[in-house]
Formats: sequence, structure tokens, C-alpha cells
Amino acid sequence: MKTFIKSVTATLLLSILSGSLIAQDSYKTSQRLWKPQQDDIYLQEVAKKINTELPVQAIAVYEGRCLAVIDEKIWLLGNDIFNIEKNTPVGVKRLISVNNELWALTSDGIYRFKNSKWEKIDNQVFVDICVHHGILHGATKEEIFHLVDDKFVSIKPEGGYYSSDVTMLMEDGSQIHAEPVRIGPITRIESYSGTLHVLQPGKLILFDGKVVNKDFIDWGTLPSKNTKDMLSSGSRLFISTDKGLAVLRGAGLATIKGIDGLPVENTTCLASGFDGDIWIGTEKGTVRMLNNDWHYFGADHWLPGDHVNDIAVDDHIVYIATDKGIGIIRYEPYTLQKKAAFYERHIEEWGHKRLGFTHALYKKDGEWVREVSDNDGGNTATYLAAMCYKYAVTGDKTARKEAVESFNAMIWLERITPIDGFFARAIWSTTADKDERATLGSGGLPARWYPTKDGKWFWKGDTSSDEVTSHFYAVSLFYDLVAEGKEKEMAKEHLNRIASYILKSGWVLPDMDGKPTRWGRWNPEYLLRPYGYADRGLNGLEALTFMQTALSITGDKKFKAGYQQLIGWGYHQNTLRQKNIFPPESIAPWDDDLAFESYNTLFRYCDDPNFRSVYLRSLERTWEVKRMEHSPWFNFSYGAITGNDCELEESMKYLRECKLDCIEYNFQNSHRDDLFLEPGYTSYEGKKRAFSPRESSSPTVLDGGVNGNVVREPTEFLRDYWMGRYNGFIQPPTTNNPELISVDRSELRQQGAKPYDGPGRPVLY
Repeated sequence: MKTFIKSVTATLLLSILSGSLIAQDSYKTSQRLWKPQQDDIYLQEVAKKINTELPVQAIAVYEGRCLAVIDEKIWLLGNDIFNIEKNTPVGVKRLISVNNELWALTSDGIYRFKNSKWEKIDNQVFVDICVHHGILHGATKEEIFHLVDDKFVSIKPEGGYYSSDVTMLMEDGSQIHAEPVRIGPITRIESYSGTLHVLQPGKLILFDGKVVNKDFIDWGTLPSKNTKDMLSSGSRLFISTDKGLAVLRGAGLATIKGIDGLPVENTTCLASGFDGDIWIGTEKGTVRMLNNDWHYFGADHWLPGDHVNDIAVDDHIVYIATDKGIGIIRYEPYTLQKKAAFYERHIEEWGHKRLGFTHALYKKDGEWVREVSDNDGGNTATYLAAMCYKYAVTGDKTARKEAVESFNAMIWLERITPIDGFFARAIWSTTADKDERATLGSGGLPARWYPTKDGKWFWKGDTSSDEVTSHFYAVSLFYDLVAEGKEKEMAKEHLNRIASYILKSGWVLPDMDGKPTRWGRWNPEYLLRPYGYADRGLNGLEALTFMQTALSITGDKKFKAGYQQLIGWGYHQNTLRQKNIFPPESIAPWDDDLAFESYNTLFRYCDDPNFRSVYLRSLERTWEVKRMEHSPWFNFSYGAITGNDCELEESMKYLRECKLDCIEYNFQNSHRDDLFLEPGYTSYEGKKRAFSPRESSSPTVLDGGVNGNVVREPTEFLRDYWMGRYNGFIQPPTTNNPELISVDRSELRQQGAKPYDGPGRPVLY
């Protein structure tokens, strides 16, 4: 079997010539029905929250400063703290920045900030202001004024307002009213299409300076009498209500609801964005509406509270006032390569690495601690794969060093046990690790921890099929793309020992007691009988992958015999429906990761066209189920293996929408009004819809989170980005500006777990 890459020299040459390798080199496909995507500069969301004891009632930006109304007083934001402003109006209801002026609407009049001080302009209580025909207009509850020489002058016609009711019209054009025509009660005013529009509770009025027109809309009605805010934007006038967003275009009034993409129909306030976008406050978070997309920002990650009271937009910064403080969303220019560099720095700063392993962090007694988990090998395998792809693309020596370090941790898991081929889930230091040794293992069974003879370590048994699959995926990548000299021998030996142990043990993974681990079973007695029947497809795919990989790397004929034995049991046919879609209790998201690790490995080594055709049918079915999630991992895997179109645009969007902050806050989506499948997709697993990574920790999970007490290692993004670069899906950035393709690493700050301070990993070769 030919190895994927003949030498590092060939890798570097291809990288220089094309910026990445192409998929056909790896998976022997003869077609390429996808178009490479550019790593263009985009705007990355950066979140910050400022908590307050009392609700933030209103917010404004003036001369680059953020001012807020709290307890009807004006506060200034500085150094992430609100401080009350001196010599400012009190009883403030709204702050409005317009025409480079800041206005405060209070319970005893209207004030303007000018020449570094507040001055009272009028004693009347104003509810809104806007600019109409270049002149500032203001509205009280019953009247509209314009500003003339720093005085508000009523624009009410001398003879009173006219009605649009034609029965009131006399032959000479005059009107006679039994009672005066009211323009109020006014809640908002806006200039739209050259005319003032007035919002009353549940009513939209057009006012041309004389006529209070109530019947100018030819088509449509407001979705609710509970109207809240109004915003003029180009060809449209928006009205927020509790049952959707009303939109006036010309004489037609339409409603935007959940079915149209609006995440929350109970809207509270509106603001113009910085790029033709509209920001919508709701009872449950805020929404950014773009021409062909919707971005939802909810509590807890983006906002300190659910209820949004006001929104202010500056140049690429959005301030969202909620009942528990403000959320700040800053938009910074990024490329995906810069995001990858940011995540690599994050891993260093937060202390995710220890002894070559990669860990999640959790809070223990207020301190960030590395979790020694059930799947340290699997978690580390993702980072190892990322560094293998990166080294193959760039030739970066640091990436190679990281890959070697992770590889050494992986093989240590096997060498620490006294049984050749049996490896640990995790390794725990008796003196340095602050994480507790877990008492529970697979399926709620007691954990199996074993001490080493030197007393320095405990290692965790009951190793699962998950771990085995991850070892074959990542270590074989290391063998093909990175390993040199002794490293290559060690990688080959590692996979040989594991595959041999499974084979000689009768297709199970025995623990120290000689009995199979809870999930380490690929034998027909388990998979082809009711107890393990639901696992027959996935576990069969895994076993075939183990044998094919071991055969291709070692050349040992016993693995060919093992592969043929699996074929004789029909394991290859069982892979066709390896993806369980029913019943719900049989659906495990992590099984999909294992399946795609297996696909990525098996297709690199399997040459037989008859078997490949079966595995391709399995992949096609699986990807069709997972396609709705827009996951780069699934899409890139499918595209690399088949050469088919694989929704790269959606994958790029997904990567760009990944949050920079890796803390797992709570999130909630089950309340949303847009829980509809996108056109062109089918939910075979019964999921409501797919969510952006800015909205959920998993593409189809409605609600979740751990109160900000866990920090996830961002290794999946690194794997997917460099896998995309490696296979040619993502082109290198076109810019050479270091600020757009890298991050400053000169001063790394410790932010998470303290550096590991204990015995080192033993020398293994």
C-alpha cells in the first residue's frame, strides 16, 4: 500500500505550489465537483458583557462613548464599569444620538448635550425625536414640533389637523369636525419616503403636515395592537410588535415572522446597523437582520439578560441594553487563518495541554482545572490530526513539534499498561493533577483505575471503541504526514499492537480482568445478536477500518485474514445503515464523529473497488442524514473522499460563525419562533433545525450549557480548518497583512488552568 505522502519534501513542494494539497491525492478520487473557497476577510464577532444590578433602560453612543440610563440617571461606561455622570438630567426615559448631537428625553423636559454640558431645550415631555428633511423634529404625546433656533415650534396647522376620512371633506376642500382631529397618542415618529409617519398604540399614521392619514395602507395590517418601536431604513419602515415585525413598503404592509426567519417574534426595539443591517431587540435576546441571513444573540453567552430594552450602534460596535446589564458585540476583521492562530494561542493561555494530552477545563472551588476524562486519547487525537494537517500544508516546525508531542502522549496510553495492545483512557498523576479521579466509568459502571508500580500514576481502563477509533484515525495520519525515522516505527508498532490484541482476543478488547470492556466489542456474538444489534453498523465499520489500516501500514497478512473474516460475517454490508436514525435512544452524536473518523481512515487505505463501492454507499447515506447540520467536519470528509459537491459555502459560514470565547455558557433555543428546517434539507433524526455555532454548542441541540463552568478546547475548529486547507477546500488568505492572518503571541497570559507541575512523561523511544 502506498503511503499518502512520500516525504515531507513532497509535502512542502505541493504546499508552495498550491497552498494546500488536493483531495484526489489522498482518497484516489477522479473528480472534483466542488469549488475551492477563498479565505476572505470577514467580520468576527467579539463578545463582552457588563453586568448591572438594575436594568439598563436606554443606551446611546456619542463621540465614541457609551452612555446608559440606569434608574433614570445617565451613566458613562469606562474600563468596563458604569460610573454615574455628574450634572446630568434625571428622570431620563430615553437617550438618542442624532445629527451628531445627544438628546435626553426626561419626565420634566428635553435636554441636549452641547459644549460639554447639558442644556434644557423645552419643558414639555417628549416621547421621540427624528430628522425630517434635514430638520430635527420632536414629538410629545399629542403634538409634533421642529427645532428652530434652539426652540421647538409646533407644526400643527393653524386651523387644526385634517382627517383622511373623505366624508369630512367639503366641496371647497375644507373640513368641519364635530371634535378636533387628534394626532396622538404618539409613541414614535419617523421620516420615511419624504413624509412623517407616526406610531400610535396599535396604529400607523401618515402625517403630511396637515392631514392625519389613517387609511394610506392599501394592503396588509399590523400583526398586533401592541406596537413598540419604529425605524425607517431605505425603502422600508419597520414596526416592532409582540407578534412579529411589520414592514411597510410603499402602500403595502407585510409581517416578518418566525417562518420567515425571525428568531423571536416578540420584538421590543429597533436600531440601524453599520452595514445596511437592522438590529432587533426582543424579549429573548437580540437579532441582527441582514439581506439574506439572521443572526441570533441570546443570554447567557452574548447578553447578561434576556429582555432587550434598547440598542445603540457605533462603528462596528453594537451595545445592547438588557434587564441585567449590557452586551457589547464588537466586529473585527479576521480571516479563518487568523482565527486558527487565535485558538492555538487560546490553548496555550488557558492551559489545555498537559503531558502531551489536550483537555477541557472546569471550575473546581473557583479554580480552572484540567479534566482527566474518559476520552483523553480521543480528545488529544483531534488536536493531533489538526497539527498533522497543518504541518502537511505549511511545513511549520512548531506544528510538527506539537504533533510529535501529542503522538507521544497517545502511545504512552498503551505503554503504561502491562498488556501489549491494551491502552488506557486517561493517565492521572498521584501528586500533581487537581482533577478528582472519576468514580464512574462507561454506562454508569464503576470506574477502573490501576496504579503503576512506581506509584506516580493511575491509569483508567475500561477503554472503549471510541478511543480505539481515534487512535487509528490520528496515529495513521501522523504516520502518513509527519512521522520520520523512529517516530514512523513507533506509529506502526502502536497500531500493530492494538490491532493484534483485538484480533487475537476474538474481536473484543479485554481489560485487566480478561473480560471485554463495556464498549470494546466487535465480535459477532455481540453485534449480530439483540444485545448489541444497534451497534452492528458502526462497530463493523470500525473493525474493518482497524484491519485495513493495520494491513496497509504493517503489511502483516494476519490483518488481511482478519479483514476477510469480517467480510465473511457481512460486516461490510452492515455498514450501509451504520447511521442509526431511530429510535431516539439509539442516536448518539459522538457516534457520528467515530463514523467519520473511520471513513477518513478506511478510504485512505482501501483500494478494492468492490468494497469501496459499499463503503461509499454507507458514506452517502450517512452524509445525507448529517448534511443539514452544515458541519465542516462532515462536509469536508465527504467532499475529500468522494470529490462530490459538499456544501463548502455552508462550511465556511459555519467556521466564521464559531465563537472566539470557548467558555460554555448556557444557551436556549427552544422558545424560538424560527424552528423550521431550511428548504432543501430533511431531518431524518427528527431534529427541529440546525443552529449556528454562535447559538448552540452543537448544531441541533436546542438548550444546554453549564453556567460558564467549562472551557472547551477549540481543537475541532483547528482540525476542520487545516483539513480544509489540506484538501484544497480552503485557499490561503490573499492578504499578507500579519494583523489579519496571525495573532500576537509575544505576551501569553495565563487565563485558565495553572501550568502542570508534576512528574514528566517517561521517555518511550
